[in-house]
Amino acid sequence: MREALIAEGITKIYGEGAGAVTAVDRVSFAIQPGEFVALVGPSGSGKTTMLAIAAGLLSPSFGKITIAGQDLQAMSERKRTRFRGSSIGFSFQANNLVPYLNVQENVELMLRLNHKLDRKGRQRAIELLTRLGLGERLRSYPGQLSGGQQQRVAIARALIHEPSVVLADEPTASLDTSRANQVVATFAELIHEQKRAGIMVTHDLRMCKYVDRVVQMMDGKVSQILTERQAIDALANLYVTIDEGRQAV
Repeated sequence: MREALIAEGITKIYGEGAGAVTAVDRVSFAIQPGEFVALVGPSGSGKTTMLAIAAGLLSPSFGKITIAGQDLQAMSERKRTRFRGSSIGFSFQANNLVPYLNVQENVELMLRLNHKLDRKGRQRAIELLTRLGLGERLRSYPGQLSGGQQQRVAIARALIHEPSVVLADEPTASLDTSRANQVVATFAELIHEQKRAGIMVTHDLRMCKYVDRVVQMMDGKVSQILTERQAIDALANLYVTIDEGRQAV
């Protein structure tokens, strides 16, 4: 099976000379269709920069990103923009919903931009929003929604046009624990069902139980790649350490 996304030696350097900062340093990994991967690490580890490069929103200083067999760096800016619109789904912290479109229209916008808005597409949008707990808010506008509801609309919009790769930056940042679990569980189900490749940047390690692998970054580098089971075991050990520290105080 051909990988949906391949990152090869990705490096991103800001500035020049003595003031240069290496935000991402020779990062390599690959994701299969239907695989959901969490990108984790402390603030400043390079997670969000790596996600922006995978999305084609930033160009790496060195290295190559390949999505669905297409080299993003080999494309012209115009072609990369078109490819991004059709083959990559986004759900970033700034959800960028269109304020004068209602919930259903915001999701259908991706279908409209890709010339795929028809009766079946509209029905798919309704079904997807219903699965994300927004079936009663189809005619609501972004300003009438909570931050968590807006984030779920953004997730639906990222998936609706059936892209090869779906990228999510902190999709649970505005959600309580119960809703976060529901949203990420549904996100994972949809990625697996639709055979999309998914990357989720998250600080909430509890969400790692829904992914297939965890790519951990530190100081711009990949420090380790864990299976879902290894990540859960590591998280359990972390909580034990924290509890022991609290008891010792």
